[in-house]
Amino acid sequence: MAQVTTVSATVERSLISAAAGDPSVSSTSAEEVSYASPPAYFNVALEDAERLLKYAAEAGIEIDPESRGHVLQARTASAAGGWDEAIAANLLSALAKLAGRTRPVTAESLQACSNNATRIVIRTYWIVAICLAMIIVPFSAASFVASALSGALRTDITMANDLAVKLRSRLGAPLPKGSIPKNPADPDGAIITQLQQFAALIRDIDGRARQLNILMLHLERRSDRYRYIRDDATKVHDTFQLPKGLTDWAGAAADRTVIYQDVRYFASSLLDDVSVFYGAVTVCLLPVLYALLGTCAYLLRTFEQQMTTRTFIPSIANSARFLIAAIGGAVVGLFNNFTIGQGASIPPLAIAFLLGYAVDVFFAFLDGMLQPFSKGRTVMHVPVASPAGKA
Repeated sequence: MAQVTTVSATVERSLISAAAGDPSVSSTSAEEVSYASPPAYFNVALEDAERLLKYAAEAGIEIDPESRGHVLQARTASAAGGWDEAIAANLLSALAKLAGRTRPVTAESLQACSNNATRIVIRTYWIVAICLAMIIVPFSAASFVASALSGALRTDITMANDLAVKLRSRLGAPLPKGSIPKNPADPDGAIITQLQQFAALIRDIDGRARQLNILMLHLERRSDRYRYIRDDATKVHDTFQLPKGLTDWAGAAADRTVIYQDVRYFASSLLDDVSVFYGAVTVCLLPVLYALLGTCAYLLRTFEQQMTTRTFIPSIANSARFLIAAIGGAVVGLFNNFTIGQGASIPPLAIAFLLGYAVDVFFAFLDGMLQPFSKGRTVMHVPVASPAGKA
C-alpha cells in the first residue's frame, strides 16, 4: 500500500509537471499518464517481480493469472517504453501479492543466492574456519600433551623424592673410596627394588623433561647438565643405569641422588616454562580462537540452510558477531570451569566454542552472574509495612 501511495503521489507531481510544460512526462488524456522518462525503481520492481514469479513457478506455488498478467504487461511496457500510471500501479500490486505468496523467500534473497559475490563471501568464511582450525589444532594438541607430561612429571618427582629419602635413611652416607662396603641385610630384596625404582624414575623424569623441551622448542638448554652426552648411547647408559655387579648400595644410591638432582633441576625449569607459556595460550589465546571458530561454524551452518531454502540475505551483523565472540572468548578465559545442569562441569574451551556458536549464551551467563547483585538491590528497596498498616 505504501508503494501504491508513492506511485499516486508521483503521478500527481507528474501531472503538475506536465501542466507546467515538463518534457519528461507526457499526458495523453485527463485519466491516463505516460512516462517519457520512467523512474528507475519501476524496472527494479519489475525485476523483483519476475524473480518471484520464476521462483513460484519452480516451487509449484500457485499465482493468480491477474498478477502474472500484470508482470508480463509491465515487461512489455518496459521494452516498448510505454510506462503509464495503470501499468505501474498494477505491477506494484502484483509484486506485493507475489511477496506474500513466496514468503520467507524474497526478491533480495533470490538475487543474493544467484550472485557470485555471495559464493565468494561463503568461501571466505570457509577459508577463515580452516585457518582457525590449522592454528587451534596444533596449539590444542601441544597444550594437551604438555599438560599430561607435566602432571606425570610432577608425580614422578614426588615419588623420586620419597625414594631418595628412604634410601638415605636405610643405607646411610656412602663410605670413602677404597673402603669395604657394608650393605645392610636385605632378605626380601626391598632395597635393591627401591634402587631400581629410583633409577627408573630418574630415567622417566629425564625422558619426559626432554619431551617437554621439544614442545618448548628447546628453549631450556643450559639447565640440561647431560646435553653433551645425549648422542653417545654408551655414556647415557652408564650415567642413568645402575652399575653391573652392584656391591656398594650406599654409593650407588648417593650417585643416583646426584644425577637425580641434576635431572630434577632440568625438569623443574621446564615445568615453570610450560606453566607460563602454555598457561597463557590456554587461558588467553585458545578461548578467543575457539569462540571465533564457533562463530564460523554457526554462520556456515546458517548459510547452508539459507542457501538451501533460498532465504539468504547478506548482513553486516556477521562481522559484529565475530567481535562479540572474541570478547566473550577472552572473558571465558578468566573462569576455571562452568557447571551446567546436574553438576556437569564444562571446560572453558568448550564454553568458548559454544559461545561463538550461540552468542546469547554469553549474555545469559553474564545475566546469571549479575542476578545475586540485582536480588540484593531489590530486597533493600522493599518497603516495610507499618503496624498501623497491618492493623
